[in-house]
Amino acid sequence: MRLALAQINTVVGDLDGNRARIVERLDEARSRGADLVLFPELAVTGYPPEDLLLRPGFLRAAERSLQEIARECRGIAALVGTPHFDRDLYNACAVCLGGEIRALYRKRFLPNYGVFDEARYFAAGHDLFLLEHGEALIGPTICEDIWQPGPPATELALAGAQLVANISASPFHVGKEREREEMLKTRARDNACFIAFCNLVGGQDELIFDGHSLVLDDQGEVLARAPGFEECLLVVDIDPTIAVARRLRDVRRRSLAAELDPQDVPVIHIGAPPAEREAASPPPIVPLDGELEQMRLALELGLSDYVRKNGFSDVVVGVSGGIDSAVTAALCVEALGPEHVHCVSMPSRYSSDATRADAKAVAESLGASFLELPIGAVVDDFERVLADVFAEREPDLTEENIQARTRGVLLMALSNKFGWLLVATVNKSELSVGYATLYGDMAGGFALLKDVYKTDVFRLARHLNDRAGRELIPVSTIERAPSAELRADQRDEDSLPPYAALDQVLEAYVELDRSRDDLTGNGFDPDVVERALALVDRAEYKRRQAPPGVKLRPKAFGRDRRIPITNRWPG
Repeated sequence: MRLALAQINTVVGDLDGNRARIVERLDEARSRGADLVLFPELAVTGYPPEDLLLRPGFLRAAERSLQEIARECRGIAALVGTPHFDRDLYNACAVCLGGEIRALYRKRFLPNYGVFDEARYFAAGHDLFLLEHGEALIGPTICEDIWQPGPPATELALAGAQLVANISASPFHVGKEREREEMLKTRARDNACFIAFCNLVGGQDELIFDGHSLVLDDQGEVLARAPGFEECLLVVDIDPTIAVARRLRDVRRRSLAAELDPQDVPVIHIGAPPAEREAASPPPIVPLDGELEQMRLALELGLSDYVRKNGFSDVVVGVSGGIDSAVTAALCVEALGPEHVHCVSMPSRYSSDATRADAKAVAESLGASFLELPIGAVVDDFERVLADVFAEREPDLTEENIQARTRGVLLMALSNKFGWLLVATVNKSELSVGYATLYGDMAGGFALLKDVYKTDVFRLARHLNDRAGRELIPVSTIERAPSAELRADQRDEDSLPPYAALDQVLEAYVELDRSRDDLTGNGFDPDVVERALALVDRAEYKRRQAPPGVKLRPKAFGRDRRIPITNRWPG
Protein backbone atom coordinates (compact mmCIF):
# COMPACT_ATOMS: atom_id res chain seq x y z
CA MET A 1 0.00 0.00 0.00
CA ARG A 2 1.05 3.60 -0.47
CA LEU A 3 1.05 5.74 2.64
CA ALA A 4 1.20 9.52 2.82
CA LEU A 5 2.03 11.36 6.05
CA ALA A 6 0.93 15.01 5.91
CA GLN A 7 3.19 16.89 8.31
CA ILE A 8 1.34 20.22 8.37
CA ASN A 9 1.49 23.48 10.33
CA THR A 10 -1.95 24.31 11.69
CA VAL A 11 -3.21 27.41 13.51
CA VAL A 12 -5.30 26.97 16.65
CA GLY A 13 -8.85 28.14 16.01
CA ASP A 14 -8.36 28.78 12.28
CA LEU A 15 -10.83 26.14 11.15
CA ASP A 16 -11.08 27.46 7.58
CA GLY A 17 -7.33 27.78 7.16
CA ASN A 18 -6.64 24.36 8.67
CA ARG A 19 -9.27 22.77 6.43
CA ALA A 20 -7.67 24.39 3.38
CA ARG A 21 -4.25 22.99 4.36
CA ILE A 22 -5.71 19.53 4.92
CA VAL A 23 -7.56 19.50 1.60
CA GLU A 24 -4.47 20.79 -0.25
CA ARG A 25 -2.33 17.95 1.14
CA LEU A 26 -5.15 15.48 0.55
CA ASP A 27 -5.21 16.44 -3.13
CA GLU A 28 -1.43 16.16 -3.35
CA ALA A 29 -1.46 12.73 -1.71
CA ARG A 30 -4.16 11.55 -4.10
CA SER A 31 -2.22 12.87 -7.10
CA ARG A 32 0.79 10.87 -5.93
CA GLY A 33 -1.25 7.69 -5.76
CA ALA A 34 -1.55 7.35 -1.98
CA ASP A 35 -4.12 4.87 -0.63
CA LEU A 36 -4.14 6.34 2.89
CA VAL A 37 -3.06 9.76 4.16
CA LEU A 38 -2.47 10.61 7.82
CA PHE A 39 -2.94 14.07 9.32
CA PRO A 40 -1.78 15.16 12.81
CA GLU A 41 -3.70 15.05 16.06
CA LEU A 42 -6.47 17.67 16.26
CA ALA A 43 -5.51 18.93 12.79
CA VAL A 44 -9.04 20.29 12.33
CA THR A 45 -8.71 22.75 15.23
CA GLY A 46 -4.96 23.05 15.75
CA TYR A 47 -3.22 21.79 18.88
CA PRO A 48 -3.65 22.53 21.73
CA PRO A 49 -7.00 24.33 21.54
CA GLU A 50 -7.14 24.57 25.34
CA ASP A 51 -10.30 26.25 26.68
CA LEU A 52 -11.73 26.75 23.20
CA LEU A 53 -12.82 23.15 23.75
CA LEU A 54 -15.16 24.35 26.49
CA ARG A 55 -17.18 26.37 23.97
CA PRO A 56 -20.02 24.38 22.35
CA GLY A 57 -20.03 26.71 19.33
CA PHE A 58 -16.40 25.92 18.65
CA LEU A 59 -17.09 22.18 18.78
CA ARG A 60 -20.03 22.50 16.41
CA ALA A 61 -17.91 24.50 13.96
CA ALA A 62 -15.15 21.86 14.16
CA GLU A 63 -17.69 19.14 13.38
CA ARG A 64 -18.91 21.05 10.32
CA SER A 65 -15.33 21.54 9.13
CA LEU A 66 -14.63 17.82 9.51
CA GLN A 67 -17.73 17.02 7.43
CA GLU A 68 -16.43 19.29 4.66
CA ILE A 69 -13.03 17.56 4.79
CA ALA A 70 -14.69 14.15 4.60
CA ARG A 71 -16.57 15.19 1.45
CA GLU A 72 -13.20 15.72 -0.24
CA CYS A 73 -12.03 12.20 0.63
CA ARG A 74 -12.89 10.34 -2.58
CA GLY A 75 -10.49 7.86 -4.10
CA ILE A 76 -8.36 8.02 -0.97
CA ALA A 77 -8.78 7.30 2.74
CA ALA A 78 -7.68 9.78 5.40
CA LEU A 79 -7.09 9.72 9.15
CA VAL A 80 -7.82 13.19 10.50
CA GLY A 81 -7.41 14.43 14.08
CA THR A 82 -10.49 16.18 15.46
CA PRO A 83 -12.44 16.82 18.66
CA HIS A 84 -15.62 14.75 18.74
CA PHE A 85 -18.61 15.26 21.01
CA ASP A 86 -20.80 12.24 21.66
CA ARG A 87 -22.40 12.73 25.09
CA ASP A 88 -18.89 13.68 26.20
CA LEU A 89 -15.86 15.16 24.46
CA TYR A 90 -13.17 12.96 22.90
CA ASN A 91 -9.85 13.51 21.21
CA ALA A 92 -10.59 11.54 18.05
CA CYS A 93 -9.17 10.23 14.80
CA ALA A 94 -11.77 10.36 12.03
CA VAL A 95 -11.58 7.75 9.26
CA CYS A 96 -12.76 9.58 6.14
CA LEU A 97 -13.49 7.77 2.89
CA GLY A 98 -15.97 7.92 0.03
CA GLY A 99 -17.09 11.44 0.97
CA GLU A 100 -18.10 10.53 4.51
CA ILE A 101 -16.84 9.76 8.00
CA ARG A 102 -16.69 5.98 8.25
CA ALA A 103 -15.50 5.66 11.85
CA LEU A 104 -14.04 7.57 14.79
CA TYR A 105 -11.27 6.24 17.00
CA ARG A 106 -11.20 7.91 20.44
CA LYS A 107 -7.86 8.47 22.16
CA ARG A 108 -7.40 6.15 25.13
CA PHE A 109 -4.49 7.67 27.06
CA LEU A 110 -4.81 11.36 27.90
CA PRO A 111 -1.52 12.92 29.03
CA ASN A 112 -1.83 15.12 32.08
CA TYR A 113 1.77 16.01 32.90
CA GLY A 114 4.31 18.59 31.79
CA VAL A 115 2.69 20.85 29.20
CA PHE A 116 -0.30 18.53 28.79
CA ASP A 117 -3.66 18.79 30.55
CA GLU A 118 -5.91 16.73 28.29
CA ALA A 119 -7.85 15.26 31.21
CA ARG A 120 -9.21 18.78 31.74
CA TYR A 121 -10.98 18.56 28.38
CA PHE A 122 -11.43 15.00 27.16
CA ALA A 123 -12.91 11.70 28.23
CA ALA A 124 -10.85 8.59 27.51
CA GLY A 125 -11.97 6.22 24.77
CA HIS A 126 -11.81 2.45 25.01
CA ASP A 127 -12.80 1.31 21.54
CA LEU A 128 -10.63 -0.64 19.11
CA PHE A 129 -11.10 -1.29 15.42
CA LEU A 130 -9.00 -2.26 12.44
CA LEU A 131 -8.91 -0.81 8.94
CA GLU A 132 -8.51 -3.31 6.12
CA HIS A 133 -6.72 -2.28 2.96
CA GLY A 134 -6.26 -5.25 0.66
CA GLU A 135 -4.63 -7.84 2.91
CA ALA A 136 -3.18 -5.24 5.27
CA LEU A 137 -4.77 -4.52 8.65
CA ILE A 138 -4.17 -1.10 10.17
CA GLY A 139 -4.76 -0.02 13.76
CA PRO A 140 -5.34 3.72 14.37
CA THR A 141 -3.96 5.38 17.52
CA ILE A 142 -3.41 8.94 18.73
CA CYS A 143 -0.16 10.37 20.17
CA GLU A 144 0.08 9.23 23.82
CA ASP A 145 -1.47 5.86 22.93
CA ILE A 146 1.80 4.80 21.30
CA TRP A 147 3.96 6.06 24.18
CA GLN A 148 2.34 3.48 26.43
CA PRO A 149 4.26 0.16 26.30
CA GLY A 150 1.05 -1.91 26.36
CA PRO A 151 -2.43 -1.29 24.97
CA PRO A 152 -3.76 -0.09 22.66
CA ALA A 153 -0.82 -0.95 20.35
CA THR A 154 -0.40 -4.44 21.84
CA GLU A 155 -4.13 -5.16 21.57
CA LEU A 156 -4.24 -3.97 17.97
CA ALA A 157 -1.25 -6.15 17.07
CA LEU A 158 -2.79 -9.15 18.81
CA ALA A 159 -6.02 -8.52 16.89
CA GLY A 160 -4.04 -8.74 13.66
CA ALA A 161 -2.85 -5.20 12.88
CA GLN A 162 0.34 -5.28 10.83
CA LEU A 163 0.56 -1.49 10.76
CA VAL A 164 -0.11 0.82 13.70
CA ALA A 165 -0.90 4.34 12.49
CA ASN A 166 -0.29 7.11 15.02
CA ILE A 167 -1.46 10.67 14.43
CA SER A 168 0.33 12.97 16.82
CA ALA A 169 1.03 16.43 18.21
CA SER A 170 4.27 15.63 20.02
CA PRO A 171 5.99 18.79 21.28
CA PHE A 172 9.71 19.39 20.96
CA HIS A 173 12.56 19.73 23.36
CA VAL A 174 16.22 19.33 22.51
CA GLY A 175 16.85 15.65 21.87
CA LYS A 176 13.15 14.73 21.78
CA GLU A 177 13.20 13.42 18.20
CA ARG A 178 15.83 10.83 19.13
CA GLU A 179 13.99 9.78 22.30
CA ARG A 180 10.75 9.47 20.35
CA GLU A 181 12.28 7.51 17.50
CA GLU A 182 13.88 5.05 19.91
CA MET A 183 10.51 4.54 21.60
CA LEU A 184 8.81 3.92 18.24
CA LYS A 185 11.48 1.40 17.27
CA THR A 186 10.77 -0.46 20.51
CA ARG A 187 7.02 -0.49 19.81
CA ALA A 188 7.61 -1.83 16.31
CA ARG A 189 9.86 -4.65 17.52
CA ASP A 190 7.75 -5.57 20.53
CA ASN A 191 4.55 -5.77 18.50
CA ALA A 192 6.08 -7.10 15.27
CA CYS A 193 4.30 -4.42 13.28
CA PHE A 194 5.03 -1.48 11.05
CA ILE A 195 4.62 2.00 12.58
CA ALA A 196 3.49 5.13 10.73
CA PHE A 197 3.92 8.21 12.93
CA CYS A 198 2.57 11.51 11.59
CA ASN A 199 3.53 14.52 13.71
CA LEU A 200 2.41 18.12 13.75
CA VAL A 201 4.93 20.84 12.86
CA GLY A 202 4.97 24.50 13.84
CA GLY A 203 4.85 26.88 16.78
CA GLN A 204 1.92 27.45 19.12
CA ASP A 205 2.65 30.03 21.82
CA GLU A 206 5.50 28.43 23.85
CA LEU A 207 5.28 25.02 22.21
CA ILE A 208 7.18 23.85 19.16
CA PHE A 209 6.12 20.78 17.20
CA ASP A 210 9.11 19.49 15.29
CA GLY A 211 7.59 17.10 12.74
CA HIS A 212 10.13 14.34 12.08
CA SER A 213 7.31 12.05 10.94
CA LEU A 214 8.41 8.43 10.49
CA VAL A 215 7.62 5.09 8.95
CA LEU A 216 9.33 2.02 10.47
CA ASP A 217 9.14 -1.65 9.57
CA ASP A 218 8.35 -4.47 11.97
CA GLN A 219 12.00 -4.73 13.03
CA GLY A 220 12.27 -1.06 13.90
CA GLU A 221 14.20 -0.05 10.80
CA VAL A 222 13.47 3.46 9.55
CA LEU A 223 11.93 3.31 6.07
CA ALA A 224 11.20 7.02 5.76
CA ARG A 225 11.82 10.13 7.87
CA ALA A 226 10.48 13.61 7.19
CA PRO A 227 12.58 16.70 7.90
CA GLY A 228 12.19 18.59 11.14
CA PHE A 229 10.72 22.06 11.60
CA GLU A 230 9.07 22.31 8.18
CA GLU A 231 5.97 21.05 6.41
CA CYS A 232 6.26 17.91 4.32
CA LEU A 233 4.20 15.24 2.59
CA LEU A 234 6.05 11.98 3.16
CA VAL A 235 5.00 9.26 0.67
CA VAL A 236 6.20 5.68 1.00
CA ASP A 237 5.25 2.27 -0.41
CA ILE A 238 5.11 -0.48 2.22
CA ASP A 239 3.90 -4.06 2.49
CA PRO A 240 2.99 -4.48 6.17
CA THR A 241 1.78 -8.04 5.58
CA ILE A 242 5.42 -9.21 5.71
CA ALA A 243 5.10 -8.84 9.50
CA VAL A 244 2.96 -12.01 9.42
CA ALA A 245 6.00 -14.19 8.72
CA ARG A 246 7.80 -12.83 11.77
CA ARG A 247 4.77 -13.46 13.95
CA LEU A 248 4.50 -17.03 12.76
CA ARG A 249 8.12 -17.64 13.72
CA ASP A 250 7.80 -15.92 17.11
CA VAL A 251 4.94 -17.59 18.95
CA ARG A 252 5.41 -15.89 22.32
CA ARG A 253 2.54 -13.50 21.65
CA ARG A 254 -0.01 -16.31 21.44
CA SER A 255 -0.29 -16.56 25.20
CA LEU A 256 -1.26 -12.88 25.30
CA ALA A 257 -3.61 -13.32 22.36
CA ALA A 258 -5.61 -15.83 24.37
CA GLU A 259 -6.85 -12.91 26.49
CA LEU A 260 -8.24 -11.07 23.44
CA ASP A 261 -10.60 -12.54 20.88
CA PRO A 262 -9.67 -10.95 17.53
CA GLN A 263 -13.21 -11.58 16.37
CA ASP A 264 -14.37 -8.97 18.89
CA VAL A 265 -12.43 -6.22 17.10
CA PRO A 266 -14.43 -4.73 14.20
CA VAL A 267 -12.79 -4.48 10.77
CA ILE A 268 -13.62 -1.62 8.42
CA HIS A 269 -12.76 -2.06 4.74
CA ILE A 270 -11.13 1.03 3.24
CA GLY A 271 -9.99 -0.24 -0.16
CA ALA A 272 -7.33 -2.24 -1.91
CA PRO A 273 -4.20 -1.34 -3.84
CA PRO A 274 -4.48 -1.19 -7.64
CA ALA A 275 -3.44 -4.27 -9.58
CA GLU A 276 -0.58 -2.34 -11.15
CA ARG A 277 1.11 1.00 -10.55
CA GLU A 278 4.55 2.47 -10.77
CA ALA A 279 6.56 2.33 -7.57
CA ALA A 280 6.80 5.56 -5.62
CA SER A 281 10.10 7.40 -5.63
CA PRO A 282 12.39 6.24 -2.82
CA PRO A 283 11.24 8.07 0.31
CA PRO A 284 13.64 10.39 2.11
CA ILE A 285 15.36 9.43 5.34
CA VAL A 286 16.34 12.93 6.36
CA PRO A 287 19.28 12.94 8.82
CA LEU A 288 18.67 14.27 12.31
CA ASP A 289 20.33 17.59 13.10
CA GLY A 290 22.81 18.22 15.89
CA GLU A 291 21.82 19.94 19.12
CA LEU A 292 22.74 23.52 18.22
CA GLU A 293 21.13 23.34 14.79
CA GLN A 294 17.98 21.95 16.38
CA MET A 295 17.96 24.85 18.82
CA ARG A 296 18.37 27.34 15.99
CA LEU A 297 15.61 25.80 13.90
CA ALA A 298 13.21 25.57 16.84
CA LEU A 299 13.82 29.17 17.92
CA GLU A 300 13.37 30.51 14.40
CA LEU A 301 10.22 28.46 13.77
CA GLY A 302 8.77 29.47 17.13
CA LEU A 303 9.41 33.15 16.48
CA SER A 304 8.22 33.21 12.86
CA ASP A 305 5.01 31.36 13.71
CA TYR A 306 4.30 33.55 16.75
CA VAL A 307 4.79 36.67 14.64
CA ARG A 308 2.84 35.43 11.61
CA LYS A 309 0.00 33.70 13.44
CA ASN A 310 -0.61 36.75 15.64
CA GLY A 311 -0.81 39.17 12.73
CA PHE A 312 2.56 40.94 12.99
CA SER A 313 5.06 41.48 10.20
CA ASP A 314 7.96 43.25 11.93
CA VAL A 315 9.81 43.01 15.24
CA VAL A 316 11.91 45.42 17.27
CA VAL A 317 14.91 44.37 19.37
CA GLY A 318 16.85 46.45 21.85
CA VAL A 319 20.53 45.86 21.04
CA SER A 320 23.07 46.67 23.72
CA GLY A 321 26.28 45.35 22.19
CA GLY A 322 25.93 42.29 24.43
CA ILE A 323 25.62 38.64 23.50
CA ASP A 324 21.92 38.12 24.29
CA SER A 325 20.61 40.95 22.14
CA ALA A 326 23.02 40.07 19.32
CA VAL A 327 21.88 36.44 19.21
CA THR A 328 18.23 37.51 19.46
CA ALA A 329 18.63 39.94 16.56
CA ALA A 330 20.45 37.35 14.44
CA LEU A 331 17.74 34.75 14.98
CA CYS A 332 15.03 37.32 14.21
CA VAL A 333 16.71 38.20 10.89
CA GLU A 334 17.06 34.54 9.90
CA ALA A 335 13.43 33.84 10.83
CA LEU A 336 11.79 36.94 9.32
CA GLY A 337 14.27 38.58 6.94
CA PRO A 338 16.33 41.72 7.63
CA GLU A 339 13.66 44.06 6.26
CA HIS A 340 11.34 43.01 9.10
CA VAL A 341 13.80 43.51 11.99
CA HIS A 342 14.49 46.87 13.65
CA CYS A 343 17.46 47.15 16.03
CA VAL A 344 17.46 49.96 18.60
CA SER A 345 20.48 50.94 20.71
CA MET A 346 19.77 53.00 23.83
CA PRO A 347 23.13 53.93 25.37
CA SER A 348 23.48 55.51 28.80
CA ARG A 349 26.38 57.20 30.56
CA TYR A 350 27.61 53.70 31.50
CA SER A 351 27.64 52.31 27.97
CA SER A 352 31.16 51.82 26.67
CA ASP A 353 32.33 52.88 23.24
CA ALA A 354 32.96 49.21 22.49
CA THR A 355 29.40 48.07 23.20
CA ARG A 356 27.92 51.04 21.31
CA ALA A 357 30.06 50.12 18.32
CA ASP A 358 29.10 46.43 18.55
CA ALA A 359 25.39 47.25 18.77
CA LYS A 360 25.63 49.13 15.48
CA ALA A 361 27.94 46.53 13.95
CA VAL A 362 25.55 43.63 14.57
CA ALA A 363 22.66 45.49 12.93
CA GLU A 364 24.82 46.35 9.92
CA SER A 365 26.11 42.77 9.66
CA LEU A 366 22.56 41.43 9.69
CA GLY A 367 21.22 44.04 7.26
CA ALA A 368 18.59 45.19 9.78
CA SER A 369 17.61 48.81 10.33
CA PHE A 370 19.39 50.58 13.17
CA LEU A 371 18.31 53.42 15.42
CA GLU A 372 20.20 54.95 18.35
CA LEU A 373 18.18 56.64 21.10
CA PRO A 374 20.43 57.84 23.98
CA ILE A 375 18.62 57.61 27.31
CA GLY A 376 20.83 59.88 29.45
CA ALA A 377 18.50 62.89 29.39
CA VAL A 378 15.41 60.79 30.11
CA VAL A 379 17.10 59.04 33.06
CA ASP A 380 18.26 62.44 34.38
CA ASP A 381 14.65 63.65 34.31
CA PHE A 382 13.48 60.62 36.29
CA GLU A 383 16.19 61.18 38.87
CA ARG A 384 15.34 64.90 39.08
CA VAL A 385 11.66 64.11 39.74
CA LEU A 386 12.63 61.62 42.47
CA ALA A 387 15.49 63.66 43.96
CA ASP A 388 13.59 65.02 46.95
CA VAL A 389 11.97 61.66 47.77
CA PHE A 390 15.34 59.86 47.56
CA ALA A 391 17.36 62.63 49.25
CA GLU A 392 18.38 60.62 52.33
CA ARG A 393 19.30 57.43 50.45
CA GLU A 394 22.35 56.25 48.53
CA PRO A 395 22.03 55.17 44.87
CA ASP A 396 21.36 51.43 44.51
CA LEU A 397 19.48 48.99 42.26
CA THR A 398 16.66 51.51 41.99
CA GLU A 399 18.69 53.81 39.76
CA GLU A 400 19.91 50.86 37.71
CA ASN A 401 16.35 49.69 37.14
CA ILE A 402 15.25 53.18 36.09
CA GLN A 403 17.68 52.90 33.17
CA ALA A 404 16.37 49.47 32.18
CA ARG A 405 12.75 50.64 32.46
CA THR A 406 13.48 53.75 30.40
CA ARG A 407 14.63 51.45 27.62
CA GLY A 408 11.49 49.36 28.04
CA VAL A 409 9.30 52.47 27.70
CA LEU A 410 11.07 53.56 24.51
CA LEU A 411 10.88 50.12 22.93
CA MET A 412 7.19 49.76 23.78
CA ALA A 413 6.55 53.23 22.33
CA LEU A 414 8.10 52.10 19.04
CA SER A 415 6.07 48.90 19.22
CA ASN A 416 2.83 50.83 19.74
CA LYS A 417 3.51 53.48 17.11
CA PHE A 418 4.69 51.19 14.30
CA GLY A 419 2.98 47.91 15.16
CA TRP A 420 6.28 46.09 15.70
CA LEU A 421 6.34 43.15 18.10
CA LEU A 422 8.91 43.75 20.83
CA VAL A 423 11.15 40.70 21.27
CA ALA A 424 12.72 40.60 24.73
CA THR A 425 16.32 39.41 25.05
CA VAL A 426 16.32 37.89 28.55
CA ASN A 427 17.78 34.34 28.77
CA LYS A 428 16.94 31.39 31.04
CA SER A 429 19.86 31.90 33.39
CA GLU A 430 18.87 35.51 34.05
CA LEU A 431 15.19 34.65 34.32
CA SER A 432 15.99 31.84 36.75
CA VAL A 433 17.81 34.05 39.23
CA GLY A 434 15.84 37.23 38.61
CA TYR A 435 18.78 39.05 37.01
CA ALA A 436 16.37 40.97 34.80
CA THR A 437 14.18 44.04 35.30
CA LEU A 438 10.41 43.85 35.31
CA TYR A 439 9.04 46.34 32.77
CA GLY A 440 12.60 46.86 31.61
CA ASP A 441 14.55 44.23 29.68
CA MET A 442 11.70 41.80 30.44
CA ALA A 443 9.23 44.01 28.54
CA GLY A 444 7.94 42.62 25.28
CA GLY A 445 5.49 40.36 23.52
CA PHE A 446 7.83 37.39 23.08
CA ALA A 447 10.98 36.30 24.93
CA LEU A 448 12.92 34.33 22.33
CA LEU A 449 15.75 33.12 24.62
CA LYS A 450 13.51 32.44 27.61
CA ASP A 451 14.52 28.75 27.68
CA VAL A 452 18.16 29.16 26.60
CA TYR A 453 20.84 29.13 29.29
CA LYS A 454 23.56 31.77 29.08
CA THR A 455 26.25 29.20 28.26
CA ASP A 456 24.08 28.02 25.36
CA VAL A 457 23.65 31.61 24.16
CA PHE A 458 27.41 31.75 23.66
CA ARG A 459 27.38 28.39 21.87
CA LEU A 460 24.55 29.55 19.62
CA ALA A 461 26.44 32.73 18.75
CA ARG A 462 29.44 30.75 17.55
CA HIS A 463 27.16 28.32 15.70
CA LEU A 464 25.41 31.16 13.87
CA ASN A 465 28.77 32.60 12.82
CA ASP A 466 30.12 29.21 11.73
CA ARG A 467 26.98 28.50 9.74
CA ALA A 468 27.14 31.90 8.01
CA GLY A 469 30.87 31.61 7.36
CA ARG A 470 31.34 35.17 8.65
CA GLU A 471 30.90 37.36 11.72
CA LEU A 472 27.16 37.84 11.99
CA ILE A 473 27.85 38.49 15.66
CA PRO A 474 31.12 40.37 16.35
CA VAL A 475 33.77 38.24 18.01
CA SER A 476 34.30 41.11 20.43
CA THR A 477 30.71 40.66 21.61
CA ILE A 478 31.25 36.94 22.16
CA GLU A 479 34.55 37.39 24.00
CA ARG A 480 33.58 40.37 26.19
CA ALA A 481 32.68 39.62 29.83
CA PRO A 482 28.88 39.93 30.20
CA SER A 483 27.69 43.19 31.74
CA ALA A 484 24.33 44.93 32.12
CA GLU A 485 26.19 48.30 32.01
CA LEU A 486 23.83 49.88 34.52
CA ARG A 487 26.65 51.19 36.74
CA ALA A 488 30.35 51.90 36.36
CA ASP A 489 32.62 48.87 35.74
CA GLN A 490 29.75 46.44 36.25
CA ARG A 491 30.11 42.74 35.45
CA ASP A 492 27.44 40.03 35.72
CA GLU A 493 29.75 37.96 37.91
CA ASP A 494 29.77 40.75 40.50
CA SER A 495 26.18 39.70 41.29
CA LEU A 496 26.08 36.09 40.12
CA PRO A 497 28.24 32.96 40.22
CA PRO A 498 30.13 32.25 36.98
CA TYR A 499 27.63 31.14 34.34
CA ALA A 500 29.41 27.84 33.68
CA ALA A 501 28.85 26.80 37.31
CA LEU A 502 25.50 28.54 37.69
CA ASP A 503 23.88 26.89 34.68
CA GLN A 504 24.74 23.41 35.92
CA VAL A 505 23.04 24.13 39.24
CA LEU A 506 20.04 25.71 37.51
CA GLU A 507 19.54 22.71 35.25
CA ALA A 508 19.61 20.34 38.22
CA TYR A 509 17.31 22.48 40.40
CA VAL A 510 14.86 23.88 37.84
CA GLU A 511 14.59 20.99 35.39
CA LEU A 512 15.45 17.93 37.46
CA ASP A 513 13.90 19.14 40.76
CA ARG A 514 17.01 18.24 42.75
CA SER A 515 16.94 19.46 46.36
CA ARG A 516 19.51 21.61 48.13
CA ASP A 517 20.82 18.54 49.97
CA ASP A 518 21.05 16.57 46.71
CA LEU A 519 23.08 19.30 45.07
CA THR A 520 25.49 20.03 47.92
CA GLY A 521 26.04 16.29 48.42
CA ASN A 522 26.78 15.60 44.75
CA GLY A 523 29.81 17.68 43.97
CA PHE A 524 28.29 21.11 43.35
CA ASP A 525 29.97 24.09 44.99
CA PRO A 526 27.90 24.72 48.17
CA ASP A 527 28.31 28.50 47.84
CA VAL A 528 27.01 28.46 44.26
CA VAL A 529 24.10 26.23 45.31
CA GLU A 530 23.07 28.49 48.20
CA ARG A 531 23.27 31.67 46.14
CA ALA A 532 21.51 30.18 43.12
CA LEU A 533 18.61 28.56 45.00
CA ALA A 534 17.92 31.67 47.04
CA LEU A 535 17.81 33.79 43.89
CA VAL A 536 15.63 31.30 41.97
CA ASP A 537 13.05 31.02 44.73
CA ARG A 538 12.78 34.79 45.21
CA ALA A 539 12.26 35.47 41.49
CA GLU A 540 9.11 33.43 40.90
CA TYR A 541 6.92 36.55 40.87
CA LYS A 542 9.02 37.99 38.04
CA ARG A 543 8.74 34.88 35.91
CA ARG A 544 4.94 34.93 36.20
CA GLN A 545 5.04 38.29 34.42
CA ALA A 546 7.50 37.35 31.68
CA PRO A 547 6.41 37.16 28.03
CA PRO A 548 5.93 33.72 26.47
CA GLY A 549 8.95 32.20 24.78
CA VAL A 550 10.03 29.08 22.91
CA LYS A 551 10.21 25.90 25.01
CA LEU A 552 13.52 24.17 24.28
CA ARG A 553 14.23 22.15 27.40
CA PRO A 554 12.40 19.18 28.98
CA LYS A 555 11.08 21.58 31.63
CA ALA A 556 10.56 25.26 30.88
CA PHE A 557 9.23 28.15 32.92
CA GLY A 558 5.54 28.80 32.42
CA ARG A 559 2.99 26.05 31.91
CA ASP A 560 5.66 23.39 32.44
CA ARG A 561 6.97 24.45 35.89
CA ARG A 562 4.43 25.55 38.48
CA ILE A 563 5.93 26.78 41.75
CA PRO A 564 3.88 28.92 44.14
CA ILE A 565 4.99 32.53 44.52
CA THR A 566 4.09 32.56 48.22
CA ASN A 567 6.22 29.66 49.39
CA ARG A 568 8.38 29.03 52.46
CA TRP A 569 9.82 25.65 51.50
CA PRO A 570 13.62 26.09 51.80
CA GLY A 571 14.47 23.95 48.76
